[in-house]
Amino acid sequence: MAEKQEEPSNTQNGEADNAEEGEEKKKKKVKREDLPPFEIVTGERLPAIFFKFQFRNVEYSSGRNKTFLCYVLETQGKESATSRGYLEDEHAAAHAEMAFFSSILPRCEPGLRYQVTWYVSSSPCVACADRIAETLRRSSSLRLSILVGRLFMWEEPEVRAALQRLRAAGCKLRIMKPQDFEYVWQHFVEPEEGEEAKAFVPWEDIQENFNYYEEKLAEILQ
Repeated sequence: MAEKQEEPSNTQNGEADNAEEGEEKKKKKVKREDLPPFEIVTGERLPAIFFKFQFRNVEYSSGRNKTFLCYVLETQGKESATSRGYLEDEHAAAHAEMAFFSSILPRCEPGLRYQVTWYVSSSPCVACADRIAETLRRSSSLRLSILVGRLFMWEEPEVRAALQRLRAAGCKLRIMKPQDFEYVWQHFVEPEEGEEAKAFVPWEDIQENFNYYEEKLAEILQ
């Protein structure tokens, strides 16, 4: 007669389960800690579908919780040079404007002069506007022009004040015209599959929305 194998007790089962659960939690914790708190996406050209949705200059930007920043960095001096690229974020932590100063600007050589142009899906928030203004005040060798598709929360007094401080610091701020959207399409957007030379097709209300935002920005900066 074979001996009956002793079943582990409930206590032993519970201890094993708790140990496994604790180990699993520890692994998950380590994985979370190893990951950066926020990732900024960078590249030379962004997908056309992102451009068509995120850059559209609609009055109500529902669902557009990212900032896309396309930049042209021109080095001015004996050996002039131009570089381009884009940064993408989500409105959760570091924004694309902040990422430019932490990842792109440090590559610039001290002593040279730089002209930077941003084409941004929406205008900066208060924190970003103040960071930009502070950077411009500290760096006499940097000139910045920002062209925005939409105004972010422009009705809020603190946002309006931040944009005013931005201009006072020497930043040139204006709304993107239809021609500017076409420029971004040509220089910063990946060709759609099978349509390498497809021309930019303006959306129906692009001029009307430009006029709307241009008027609002003029009111803010007057």
